[in-house]
Amino acid sequence: MIGIAADHAGYELKGLLIEYLREQGYEVKDFGTHSTESMDYPDVAHPLAASIEEGVCEWGIAICGTGNGISMTVNKHAGIRAALCWTPEIAALARQHNNANILSLPARFVSNEEALAMLKTFIDTPFEGGRHQRRIDKIACL
Repeated sequence: MIGIAADHAGYELKGLLIEYLREQGYEVKDFGTHSTESMDYPDVAHPLAASIEEGVCEWGIAICGTGNGISMTVNKHAGIRAALCWTPEIAALARQHNNANILSLPARFVSNEEALAMLKTFIDTPFEGGRHQRRIDKIACL
């Protein structure tokens, strides 16, 4: 199960990504928003992050205008490693080196084609482990 959440700025991109994921055979849980009407991204970000913490969703996609606010919100949750990406190369490194479990996208700054390329890369790229796991183990606050 893949979770997805967006604010009003990411609403249209969210729909495109949901359609792509379902065409690829993925089950998708849509946390909203469900229109372009202005709303507060934490209202959808917290439920997305909680679903990953609880094991309901394996990983997620978080979208807002810049990708920053929604990333900051989901990253407040223990065990969440959201990566704000703007190229497929960054999406690949976020998976390979950081074992990112949420792809965060800046809807106002990437094209639909770029977003799809990042999503495909994120899905297809495995975590390398090794020295990178040691670093991930140090992320949690003491």
